[in-house]
Amino acid sequence: MADIIAHPNFAKLKAEVDKLRAELPMLVLERDTLLHQECKHIEMAYMLAIGALEYKAYEIECAILRLKRKVELIQEKKNRQEKIVLSQIEAVLDAEFAEYQQKLNAQLERMNAALKRRLGRSLTDEEGRELKTLYLAIVKALHPDLHPDLDYDKIRLFHSAVEAYKRGDLNELRIIDAMVSEPAVPAKKADGLAVLMQEKERLTKLLQDIQDNIAEIKAEFPYTMKSLVQNPAKTKARKTELEQHIQELREVLAAYTARIDEMLE
Repeated sequence: MADIIAHPNFAKLKAEVDKLRAELPMLVLERDTLLHQECKHIEMAYMLAIGALEYKAYEIECAILRLKRKVELIQEKKNRQEKIVLSQIEAVLDAEFAEYQQKLNAQLERMNAALKRRLGRSLTDEEGRELKTLYLAIVKALHPDLHPDLDYDKIRLFHSAVEAYKRGDLNELRIIDAMVSEPAVPAKKADGLAVLMQEKERLTKLLQDIQDNIAEIKAEFPYTMKSLVQNPAKTKARKTELEQHIQELREVLAAYTARIDEMLE
């Protein structure tokens, strides 16, 4: 049988695909480090420095809106010369302001998460480097985008690695890395130019999607607070601004409370 002569563009295309396959794990690492490590630290710093004051301000704002609405409901009863039953009015307010309470609860959960993260042991610089190195190796071995034919168990193992990376669980990543230190999926040789072209197109789109994801992360909270939490002067100014705002809100709250007392006399 005559030897099969490869298409002249085959080697070039294969090199391009290999380059894309090498770039993808690095980009995944960048995105996941940004999302699960850096952004978590930024959010923790922000919530601990500013979050408590923002929560208090929002809590008072919600209370003011509720009292304002309470004034309206009481006045409606007075205009119709109906008996004012406060328990009924409060039930109406509970229903109308349920969404505000949910937002308050969500903010409180973020505060608790930040406190919990602060109490956890931080990795040393050396451990942090090892964490990234292990995670990169696992991404190369088990990322579904690099290995579309992975079986269910290996996909579950990869998701376990992602969760461990989120937590900064170095020991867990060491265990998973030991399980995949040998090639988890044997490299497949391209069987034709068409296959390589499809793979190049697939990987190029994946890379672009991840790059877009990174851009989105950097454009949203908490990453947008990075410059604030890293600048003590800016942090102090924001805290002062919030403290003044809270004082103003408390004065408004007191005024509405006094007005309701007068209406009920």
